[in-house]
Amino acid sequence: MSFEETEAFRTAYGAGQARRGDCPRSSHAKPHTADKRDVVAWLEASSAGRVPALVPIRYSRMVASPFAFFRGAALIQTSDLAASPRSGLSFQICGDAHLMNFGLFASPERELLFDITDFDETLPGPWEWDLKRLLVSAVLAARHLGFNEIVARRIAEEAADAYRRHVNEYAHMGRLDLWYSRLSVDQLAAASPDGLNDHLWKMINKAKTRTHAALLPKITHEVGGRLHLVDNPPSLFHVHHEDTLLPDDDAWLATGDWRALVDPMMKRYLETVETSRRTLLSGFERVDMAFKVVGVGSVGTRCLVLLMEDDYDQPLFLQIKEARASVLTSVLPPSQYKHQGRRVVSGQRLMQAASDLFLGWTQGPAGRHFYVRQLRDMKASVTLESFDETALSAYGRACAWSLARAHAKASGKAAEIAGYFGNGDVLVKALGGYALGYADQVEADYETFRHAVQQGRLPVETDELRQDFTP
Repeated sequence: MSFEETEAFRTAYGAGQARRGDCPRSSHAKPHTADKRDVVAWLEASSAGRVPALVPIRYSRMVASPFAFFRGAALIQTSDLAASPRSGLSFQICGDAHLMNFGLFASPERELLFDITDFDETLPGPWEWDLKRLLVSAVLAARHLGFNEIVARRIAEEAADAYRRHVNEYAHMGRLDLWYSRLSVDQLAAASPDGLNDHLWKMINKAKTRTHAALLPKITHEVGGRLHLVDNPPSLFHVHHEDTLLPDDDAWLATGDWRALVDPMMKRYLETVETSRRTLLSGFERVDMAFKVVGVGSVGTRCLVLLMEDDYDQPLFLQIKEARASVLTSVLPPSQYKHQGRRVVSGQRLMQAASDLFLGWTQGPAGRHFYVRQLRDMKASVTLESFDETALSAYGRACAWSLARAHAKASGKAAEIAGYFGNGDVLVKALGGYALGYADQVEADYETFRHAVQQGRLPVETDELRQDFTP
């Protein structure tokens, strides 16, 4: 594809090229690590402040494989990246851009989009950190699926090259065009080989069935003529129920009158959404609330599910999830926002092509920060276990495309990134080498973690969670 090069593009592109002098592209090939590495201490630090009874579930999910461990241990790679060469170009990044943090969701206009879906760690930082995390996850996924090293490296390099090509396309777009740009399922399908399209259509069909109305009979039942969320501990449980897993310092959650807890939180939340959203939400009654265990890296953080109904008994499920300080703040300056929920929401709105209709933030009575969104309305992700080489490679390229769009929109500096990348494969090859080398480090860290589990230093607990309760 040819582009008309404007003076602004040439200037920014040249600035990106100039950055190679301070940080040669080949310098990214070697995985650097922090001087003092203590995997167990890092994991314990990242578990601090979580619900203690749920931390063993977190570790049990992470011990499943090196790929699962990587998903739950963003702090470790962040600490190592801090010791790595930096391009010098920083702006809002995802902070945890591994393969499983991309997926489908519905825009407020009900269009299915493919985009980044998790912004718990978002913060201004070096753009290449997002790309490196994505590529390492691609290599770990390839190894998990039994592909050889040649295939794993090819998948990583093809994803890096996809990022390069698409960021170059976005570099020629004006600010408004960038802001309106999105990656629809139709675009993704048109650009995907048959090997991914089969999986893509499964995702699309799954997303279309993941509505509030479809979820209602799966996680609720009627008691005395009123709907209630079904207790299924430790996946979903009432915080005021006798089998609650919460410690004493979370007694604020275990109040018998859950509305007394939720009403002030909702009042604060409504101040963070548009007037039209407040009007819409005013037509819903709060019916029930429960505690939900989410994800891999998020297990142990406080997450509430709020069931609401309108005048026609149509449901709305809101997820009120705790927002903790980003792991990036361990090595980068803190967010300009003191409220961590606002940090998450602001980063998400800036990077996503379109965001959840009900996205906002609030605060709990114990001073904990939360952000709010719909529970799972038309959201879907891939099942990597069913991928062959072609599908994984295509999916990696799709994630890289989405990441390039998010970076271009958030920064307005796509031309500078493109200039640093260049038109050749120097950085692509370097990043491929990094991905393989750091994947080796992840596997070594995983063995350290697994040994600590076997010794009883880190507790694990097996939980049987229903698929409907996964995020």
